[in-house]
This record gives sequence, C-alpha cells and structure tokens, in this order.
Amino acid sequence: MGLVEFATSPWGQTVPIHISFFLMWVAAIGGLAFLVGHAVWVQFIAKKEGHVEPVAPEVAAKIPEKVARHSLAARLFHWIMSVAMFALLITAFLPKLGYEFPWVTYHWIAGLVLTVSIVYHIIHASFWLDFWSIWPDSIDLEDAKRRWLRATGKAADAPRKFAKYPMENKMYHAVIVLAGLAVTVTGLFMMKRVRTPLFTRNPYVFGDMTWGLMYVLHGLAGVGLIALIMAHIYFALRPEKFAITKSMVFGSISREHYLEHHDPERWTATK
Repeated sequence: MGLVEFATSPWGQTVPIHISFFLMWVAAIGGLAFLVGHAVWVQFIAKKEGHVEPVAPEVAAKIPEKVARHSLAARLFHWIMSVAMFALLITAFLPKLGYEFPWVTYHWIAGLVLTVSIVYHIIHASFWLDFWSIWPDSIDLEDAKRRWLRATGKAADAPRKFAKYPMENKMYHAVIVLAGLAVTVTGLFMMKRVRTPLFTRNPYVFGDMTWGLMYVLHGLAGVGLIALIMAHIYFALRPEKFAITKSMVFGSISREHYLEHHDPERWTATK
C-alpha cells in the first residue's frame, strides 16, 4: 500500500488524489510511541540537568509575586485556535472511521475560524508582542547542546536559564507553524471546490495535478497535526510543565517558577 493514492484523469493522466488514510493510524501510533519513549527517557535514563547560580537576592527582590506571561488576547487566540484544530481533525477523520455526518460544512467553517485566528495572531505578535521571542536564538541552540550532553552523561557547562519560552516550546512552535500554514493555505484553495456563501465554486481554477498535490499536502499536514497535538497535550500535562499550562489559563506564573527556570536578563518580569 502506497503513501499516496492515484487516479486517472479524463485525459488519461495519472494524478494524485489524496494520501492513504492508514497514515492517520501511523501518526497516532507514532505520537503515542513518542510520548511513552519520552516519559521513559525522562524518568529512567536522562541525567538531571543543572542551571547556573541562583539569581542575586537584590534582583530576586524586584520580581513581582505573579509574573505576567500571556495577555488575555494571546490566551483567547490559543483556545480559539485549539477548538478550531480539534474541530478540523474530528470532521476530517471521523468520517474515515465510519461516522457519517455533514462534515464538509463543519470542516470549512472550522478552517475559516483557524485562518482568521492565525491572521490575527500574526498581526498581534508582530506589533504588540516581541515577535522574535518565540524563535530560537544562538543561546538556545548552544544550551540545547549542553542539555543533551549532560542528559547523556557527558561533561558540559551548565545550561543557562531560559528566556520567556523554553527551547522545546520554540521548536514546537516552528513545526506547528509549518503544519498550520500548510493545512490553512491549501484548505483555503480547496474551498473553491465546494459550495459556500463566501466563494463561487470553481473546481477548474487549477489543473488535476495541482489539485491532487494540494490534497496530498493538506492530508499530510492534517495527519501530522494528530501527532503534534498529542505531543502538545502530553507536555502540557507533565508536572514540570504544568505551571506554563496554567499560565495559558490565568496569564501568569509564580515568582518561584520564574526564578527557577528563567533568566531576568533574557526576559524582564512584569506584573
């Protein structure tokens, strides 16, 4: 069984039409295997890491009891995007499992909600937030190497404390951006093939080969999101990450968590 299914067009051309949907199970099982593997690694194999010396008392005294991490606007975006992504996955894959319902309408509505939320987030992050704070820098890359060496029992300098976002958050963000943009852009074009109040249906705007490749990319991004969302939920529920999860609900982290994990010189604490 191949990864992509093909068909013959009316003109005799062999074109891709969509991914093979066993990849849905590959993504789910692969995601589960990663979660189990990571939990075993952290619990039984990885060496404990250490940070640099504690923050100076005079600096720690200036840190507020609650450190603002996510604004209300950022939190609303996160939860709206989450609902939209879950709706997209449910409407995309439940019909493949035999559950029949008018999924196309719900799917494109959820897709539009996701698209609007992403556009809003790009604008919000570009003009009201520190746009580059979520992207890895040279310090993150150097410290990631240090953490890996120390986790595998090799000698290395102690990694420094994080800026606002830990390296794993930044890497996950980069991957989810690629998958999210792929599924969103292709999905918007694919709306030209269905009847909606927003677009005039025109399935001939692209040729069969282009449509086929678009469906394949859309499907690959979709199954990729299954594993990505599984990983996101797993890390959100891990005890050492739960303070970050709570900040996405309440907007802040405690002074103690900030001082233990974050560098005041890389992320200035505010109320």
